[in-house]
Amino acid sequence: MEKRIENFHPFTNFLNNEFIRLLVTRVSNLFNHGKWLCPNGGSEWHMTELPTTDDVGIATIKFKTLAACKLGISRYPDFEYDAQGGTGTGSGTMISDKEISVCFDLKTLYIPPLTSRTTKFLGLPLPPLLKIDIVPQLFQGNINPESGQVDLEFMAKFWFSVGSIYRAPPLLVKTVLTSEESKGSMRSGRGERLDKEGKCRLVGVATVDPIDDFFMNTFLGLPTQCLASLNAVISLS
Repeated sequence: MEKRIENFHPFTNFLNNEFIRLLVTRVSNLFNHGKWLCPNGGSEWHMTELPTTDDVGIATIKFKTLAACKLGISRYPDFEYDAQGGTGTGSGTMISDKEISVCFDLKTLYIPPLTSRTTKFLGLPLPPLLKIDIVPQLFQGNINPESGQVDLEFMAKFWFSVGSIYRAPPLLVKTVLTSEESKGSMRSGRGERLDKEGKCRLVGVATVDPIDDFFMNTFLGLPTQCLASLNAVISLS
């Protein structure tokens, strides 16, 4: 047994060295920070500075919603929506030399409700008691800081209520908020990519399924489509 191990020892060393070389090359190319094991001629390797958290691309992402947003559902005219005050914080990880994978912490994510203070319909504020709360369930995706493209999966529950008189079951909305184009059979919109200040317009079309509420299903014509158009600022630190 000892003799057989000795016979294969050079080949094993070769495989180990080749594996390490390929692994280091792939990782070095991926993060492109120059702080990895680097070849020093021949088969020897030279250790440079070890990577820190920042070297592997971990970043804090901050999200803020702005004014002049729009929300639309079915064939009704769009709601004019002032979303100032919306915030969220998440973490980002480099998944390539140009793209960041982002995941927002739902505990920090707040999107202002639609009320008479924030929302107008046909130029008039919503009725005082009408309120639509937006409760995020998921907010994650990819950001390309170089091109400015943003694609974020968004899922939220929309709670319609009229004071303490009426509260409907939530409408579940799932879409991709994108800086590109979002197009459905009834609704469509085009976003705007991140500028130098981190401002962008994110749009998303979603299908809204019927709920266990005859009034809402009839009033909104469920199932139907909705459109979100949000002005926002996304910053990386």
